[in-house]
Amino acid sequence: MNNKLVTLFGGGGFVGRYVAQELLRAGARVRIAQRRPRDAFFLRPLGGVGQTQFVAADVTNADSVANAVAGADAVVNLVGSFSDYHGIQVKGAQTVAQAASRAGAGAFVQISAIGADPDSPSEYGRSKAAGERAVLEAFPGATILRPSVIFGREDAFLNRFAGMIASAPVVPVLRPAARFQPVYVADVAQAVARVVADAGQHAGHVYELGGPDIVTMLELHRFLAEQLEREPVFFEVPDALGGMIAALPGTPITRDQWKMLMQDNVVSRGAAGIDALGIAATPMAAVAPQWLVRFRKHGRFTAAGEPV
Repeated sequence: MNNKLVTLFGGGGFVGRYVAQELLRAGARVRIAQRRPRDAFFLRPLGGVGQTQFVAADVTNADSVANAVAGADAVVNLVGSFSDYHGIQVKGAQTVAQAASRAGAGAFVQISAIGADPDSPSEYGRSKAAGERAVLEAFPGATILRPSVIFGREDAFLNRFAGMIASAPVVPVLRPAARFQPVYVADVAQAVARVVADAGQHAGHVYELGGPDIVTMLELHRFLAEQLEREPVFFEVPDALGGMIAALPGTPITRDQWKMLMQDNVVSRGAAGIDALGIAATPMAAVAPQWLVRFRKHGRFTAAGEPV
């Protein structure tokens, strides 16, 4: 991948920063494309002189997208949304794929999600499926990566629940039996880099990326409580009540997110997984304690055996 130019849409986001780091480490030149490039300037020190480029681009603006992919050997689309489903995840993905095809890019990677399904009960899942179709129509050799919930130091997943557990003696748990297969962000980044490095082998393939742990929502909360050395009471919210909460404005979960919880977020039976890319998935317990410690009563200074 030495000296290949890879345009990375959404490169300054949570997943994007790890993908950029992996590509830079492999010797690629990385062009970070996003609405406000200055938000990604923190990536500059990760590469050598001239190895990282920044360009203003919006997936809803075709001209800016065309400018961002000009001369690129590969294009990666990480942009997603929990609000403008069609504009970002369908039309936006199509715009990026069409531009990459016209520019003659040799590889295209679309980051989708487990749960992408035209028959999904959630609009999010349906839009992800529609986005995949649009990408493959525009760029037939695209590779689709469908991660489960992604965790990492800067995530809005483990950190969100850890914050709740650290601040409340009683923690409500929605859909306690819902199953997840969380995947480490660095593993997702490695998957992207491997696809870009050998585009011919992976062209047209779909990979579902899950970690080695399959946990229920309640088990996840208990894992976090153990790591935080906390002992809250977990209140398992009945589905009828959970649905009512999700239907109200201003609550922590939207109606569409509630519908997403109706289905397990795990790798499908028979699907090509992260191991098909030669990656050994990282367990949560191997890395998460490194940053979850800050949610303990005294952070890193909590003494062993100290009551919490």
